Amino acid sequence: MIDQPAVWPGRHAPLGATVLDDSTNFAVWAPRASRVELCLFDDAGAETRLPLTERSLGVWHGRVPGVGHGQRYGFRAHGQWDPAHGARFNPAKLLLDPYARAVSGGYDPKELTYHDRDSAPYVPRSVVVADHFDWGAENRPDVPWSDTVIYELHVRGFTRCHPDVPEELRGTYAGLAHPAVVQYLQDLGVTAVELLPVHQFFSEPRVSARGLANYWGYNSIGFFAPHHAYSARGDTGGQVHEFKQLVRTLHAAGIEVILDVVYNHTAEGPPNGPTLSFRGYDDRTYYRQLHGTYSDVTGCGNTFNANEPQALGLVLDSLRYWATEMHVDGFRFDLAPALTRNAHAVDLRGPFLAAVGQDPVLRELKLIAEPWDATAEGYCVGQFPPPWWEWNDKFRDTVRDFWRGRSDSVRDLAFRLAGSSDLYAGDGRLPYSSVNFVTAHDGFTLRDLVTYEHKHNEANGEGGRDGTDDNRSWNCGVEGETEDPHVKALRHRQAANLLATVLLATGVPMLVAGDERGRTQGGNNNPYCQDNEVSWVDWAEDPDWARLGVLARRLVALRREHPVLRQRHFFAGRPVVEGGRKDVSWLHPGGREMTEADWYDHDLRTLGLFLAGDAIRARGERGETIKDDSFLLWLHAGGTDVDVTLPGLSSGYDEVVRTDRLDRIDRPTPRRYDGGERMAVTARSMVVLRAQ
Repeated sequence: MIDQPAVWPGRHAPLGATVLDDSTNFAVWAPRASRVELCLFDDAGAETRLPLTERSLGVWHGRVPGVGHGQRYGFRAHGQWDPAHGARFNPAKLLLDPYARAVSGGYDPKELTYHDRDSAPYVPRSVVVADHFDWGAENRPDVPWSDTVIYELHVRGFTRCHPDVPEELRGTYAGLAHPAVVQYLQDLGVTAVELLPVHQFFSEPRVSARGLANYWGYNSIGFFAPHHAYSARGDTGGQVHEFKQLVRTLHAAGIEVILDVVYNHTAEGPPNGPTLSFRGYDDRTYYRQLHGTYSDVTGCGNTFNANEPQALGLVLDSLRYWATEMHVDGFRFDLAPALTRNAHAVDLRGPFLAAVGQDPVLRELKLIAEPWDATAEGYCVGQFPPPWWEWNDKFRDTVRDFWRGRSDSVRDLAFRLAGSSDLYAGDGRLPYSSVNFVTAHDGFTLRDLVTYEHKHNEANGEGGRDGTDDNRSWNCGVEGETEDPHVKALRHRQAANLLATVLLATGVPMLVAGDERGRTQGGNNNPYCQDNEVSWVDWAEDPDWARLGVLARRLVALRREHPVLRQRHFFAGRPVVEGGRKDVSWLHPGGREMTEADWYDHDLRTLGLFLAGDAIRARGERGETIKDDSFLLWLHAGGTDVDVTLPGLSSGYDEVVRTDRLDRIDRPTPRRYDGGERMAVTARSMVVLRAQ
């Protein structure tokens, strides 16, 4: 044994740490480094440095006997220091493995500004992981896009205050998998949770300097590692097992898991930021650079260079890992155009989208683009090719403007209600290419959207400079909370209008956790650094807002039960069969169909649409005709009540939902109307009728 080397040659693939029967193979890509050391740490933090003497295809590798699951490690890369040419090798900096499956510990940004100081005492470690998880007879839900209802939530914030979750599990993957939480999601009827970033992330130095922390998680550093602070099992590999248990539990409940992923930039920030991983291995490869400095189209200090083969390969490997090993069902890509840039210009036929589109694993997943970055040329709504879906901010803005009474006409509203055909019908995509939302993690909550007209971000410590000023909100006459019963009633109605519009419009609806409970952030429209009650979901029942949850459950169920409310094809405005009814009829409050002049009437605040259940263009699995009930929706954003004439497209109509009668939503007494009858619609309200 005395003659046995400390490091065997090992293999250059796969990258990262791979546990074998008697050893662990380590492999890290650093082609321009002159030397790479593997650094192993014991429980007391003592470091052992082992030189990797083998280099193949730009990969430094070695196999170390006696090393297995739970071993903390890092690398030190030696080489040239020439930042102007993308070389930032500095053996004083302990580097995370870009392929690490888990990360242990945090970092102290104050200590990382020193070039020559050993960073090991102040930075996290990579962790060797060997997790042999038994997925059992797990079946992925595989929910069709046309049936999908997305619920955006934060792993920590969703259960941090949940009274039925044991205190030690609150704010963790295990807490989210708790039966009480899963039952709530099932009762609500959502088919997918979209988790805010769960890749390992750290706070920006500027945020830490203010005594705050990055809460949202859009500051990733470990693209393979579940964020350790969300784990009840600690940070030495147990987070991997716990995350898999969460996915298995949600799948058993019929709920898909979509990850919000941040590959467009990393936690290393601008050139003077901390050296934690990528920049220490090959700064020029991993970050876009222009004229000797970083090209920043993300607003976060750097832009990950997904146009470079090695960096692109890492992103693809990460995506496949989460899909195949962690069993997630899809991804929402933060600032997606930043990943598509080719020679610094957005290229929607470039390497990133081409690679994802041809990948037999990735192309079958749910792929959602946030179709903008921090630049004007990066705004690409409606432009991402199949198989991509998009967050549709035009839906958000149009619906907000309509209900606050700021629309020029109802024309844009009709496009959004019908699946945004003006954005998605021209290139073969379908109505559910549009992910419809009025709120997201970024911006006001639903309650705040009807309570505040101005942001109140003082707690963020940025002097009010952060967060958008384009809120398109309306406070219903009073800024902030009030006890005025008339203002409160109007706010509840407006929130119900917005919620109902999202759930009944053609496309894929997305709700935000807590909106159905009247969650408030006190007017903060950018609480990315508020890991406290400002951001956490309050599970205490608020009687004033509880009816909104009843409305949400009822509308989600209505959508699930009626295919006419989740169309798989764009409307054609004509019958499916000769002599039949049009698939959709757009109605003037006078009961007639809209004319060309009506569509451009700047004073029109009322729009009706009749969805014919006997004119559905989609077919069943065996090619059969799909028949359903027909529905009549009236949306009225005017400030006074209006009478509308019910069209003769049906002999009569039954009330299903009225947003002006939320006080009776849990004990409905539906009224019946005759075709041709006049019906009163309350100011700023929505009515859903089922045709007899």
